[in-house]
Amino acid sequence: HGWSEALAGIRSPHVKYICPHAPVMPVSLNMNMAMPSWFDIAGLSPDSQEDEAGIKQAAENVKTLIDQEVKNGIPSNRIILGGFSQGGALSLYTALTTQQKLAGVVALSCWLPLRASFPQGPISGVNKEIAVLQCHGDCDPLVPLMFGSLTVEKLKSMLNPANVTFRTYSGMMHSSCIEEMMDVKQFIDKHLPPV
Repeated sequence: HGWSEALAGIRSPHVKYICPHAPVMPVSLNMNMAMPSWFDIAGLSPDSQEDEAGIKQAAENVKTLIDQEVKNGIPSNRIILGGFSQGGALSLYTALTTQQKLAGVVALSCWLPLRASFPQGPISGVNKEIAVLQCHGDCDPLVPLMFGSLTVEKLKSMLNPANVTFRTYSGMMHSSCIEEMMDVKQFIDKHLPPV
């Protein structure tokens, strides 16, 4: 709900915005308390155990959403995936593993999950030329800016580096800001022009 409000402020009339809710599940990092989460998180350090099955299942769920839009007449190359934190991580992972050609990815305050499962060097999939806008606050206490920096380096080694943009925002924590939302709007407008 929060992101649908934020997106309302930058909405373009020819673009459909879909904001799926993460399912509610117990999260290890949160003492197994149930909360909205795309997959389980055991820890916030780069060497923390990752929920491989959960990440892959969540990616399949996103691919199903893409398939539904394609069935509704939207070509997949007119679809941008986007998300914040875990949702951004899921968007990156899905775009790099799907066989559907996409228009782009908006990855906010996030990281690339299962990064060791990707090849060293360029990928050969349908999205090797995909446009990525990655944004991060320089004061993020939950997903440190360093994770964003490492992620953008990995993306630039896998994708055409000219298509990967990394923006940081001074003083921003694990949240968003007007400047970031304007950058997101510009990215969407550029990669989904009216037809």
